[in-house]
Amino acid sequence: MGEVPVGAVVVRGEAIVGEGHNLTRTDHDPTAHAEMVAIRMAAEKLGDERLSACDLYVTLEPCPMCAGAISHARIARLYYGASDPKGGAVEHGARVFQQPQCLHRPEVYSGLGEGEAGLLLRDFFAERR
Repeated sequence: MGEVPVGAVVVRGEAIVGEGHNLTRTDHDPTAHAEMVAIRMAAEKLGDERLSACDLYVTLEPCPMCAGAISHARIARLYYGASDPKGGAVEHGARVFQQPQCLHRPEVYSGLGEGEAGLLLRDFFAERR
C-alpha cells in the first residue's frame, strides 16, 4: 500500500475495541496515523471519547499529534515497540506527557517487540531509497 508500516490496537480488558494502521496516503489524510485510526474506532465502538479503561499498543513511538490524542482520550497505558528519535514525542522530541500542559499522562511501557518493529521499519525505508 506504500504506507509506513505502523499498527495500533486499543484494548479494554481482554477485548480489542479499536485497531488501525497508517492510512495517510490511502485516505489522503495527514491525521490518519495508526494510533488515530485505532482511537477513533474505539471511541465510536464504545460511544465515549474517554477511553480511560483502555490500553493502546503501537509498533512505533507516537508522534506529537498522536501523543496529544492519547492524552485527550485518557488512555490508561501506552505500550510501544520501536523508539522514534526523529518523530517521536514520548521519550524524544516534544516529550508530550512530561509537559505541564499535558492534562493526562498514561503509564508508558516502551521496547515491546522493538527489534521486530525496528526491522520492519528499516526494511520499508531501505526499499524506498
